[in-house]
Amino acid sequence: MVLFALITPRFILFILWLFTDYLNTAFHSGWWGLLGFLFLPSTTICYAIAQNEFTTRTGGLEAIGVIIIVLGVIVDLGLLGGSGRTVQQRR
Repeated sequence: MVLFALITPRFILFILWLFTDYLNTAFHSGWWGLLGFLFLPSTTICYAIAQNEFTTRTGGLEAIGVIIIVLGVIVDLGLLGGSGRTVQQRR
């Protein structure tokens, strides 16, 4: 179950990169997408959604976009930190 939770966001990022231009419009450099794929995949997906859907006319983010990014960070930290607690409880 933990492995599925860790692989799913990366799989979604790979599908988005392969079949759409969604990530290219959110990130001006491919390095940010690659780093996000490796370290914080849910945050990367949320950032792409915020950049593509919730930007203002001047190029900034709307409040809902910032909330979406924060939720992505919380999910990523929960995936990483939650598995460590589970291992300790099993011992």
